[in-house]
Amino acid sequence: MDFTEDQIRRYARHILLPEVGASGQARLAAARVLIIGAGGLGSPVALYLAAAGVGTIGLVDDDMVDLSNLQRQIAHTTARLGSPKVASAAEAIRSLNPDVRVEQHAARLTAANALDLIGRYDLVCDGSDNFATRFLVADACHLARRTLISAAVLRFEGQLSTFRSHRPGEPCYRCLHPAPPPEGLVPTCAEAGVFGAVTGVLGTLQATEALKEILAIGESMSGRLLLWDALAAQFRTVRLRPDPACPLCGPSATIRDLSAHEASTSPACRVPA
Repeated sequence: MDFTEDQIRRYARHILLPEVGASGQARLAAARVLIIGAGGLGSPVALYLAAAGVGTIGLVDDDMVDLSNLQRQIAHTTARLGSPKVASAAEAIRSLNPDVRVEQHAARLTAANALDLIGRYDLVCDGSDNFATRFLVADACHLARRTLISAAVLRFEGQLSTFRSHRPGEPCYRCLHPAPPPEGLVPTCAEAGVFGAVTGVLGTLQATEALKEILAIGESMSGRLLLWDALAAQFRTVRLRPDPACPLCGPSATIRDLSAHEASTSPACRVPA
């Protein structure tokens, strides 16, 4: 890829890094990343991927910008209240880096469209806040053989992992969570609250892991779960291993398609509200 003078200046600090260089920057420019949710997690993911020069960013969200979002969803502004979140985030991305192509999907992710949509991208960053969507995304990523960077936040805590279960010996999301918890057992951010900056930290970590996967540098978070307690200022990492009884990626897997998700009526593509 031949960079313009402006692009060389824009990405100079990347190009200086031996782990990135001009060839790595070209890989970023060729990459396609899908972000599920344009809110608390999706905002920093989208902005940092755009700043890094990821060539195509897809945004999936069917929600509108609300005043209560602005405490943490930094891609949106007061002037864009009432706008579709995908349009608002796309405007923020374009103002930051006009090199980036933004593909807006102002719709709910469903069993009917998930495989087709996810299959158009190289990897997926999930920033949703409900288990119905998380399990749909995780199952679709495995079936479509796409890498998933998953993050979740609640109150003052967050967690992050990468799932590449299409590779032999690497766990999937269901190896960590075999099935969704009973409805109402785990509160959403809308019910329990969330400290705004926590979404910024986890979203930035999510963007970092996505960039590492695109560039094939560093140690992947696949097989590891990062847990962060903001009040204690403590990070810890636990090891994840493939579950031989996993219904999605195990030897006797029973999940072969997304038909089990077809009856779900939970709102999809929602981020901490």
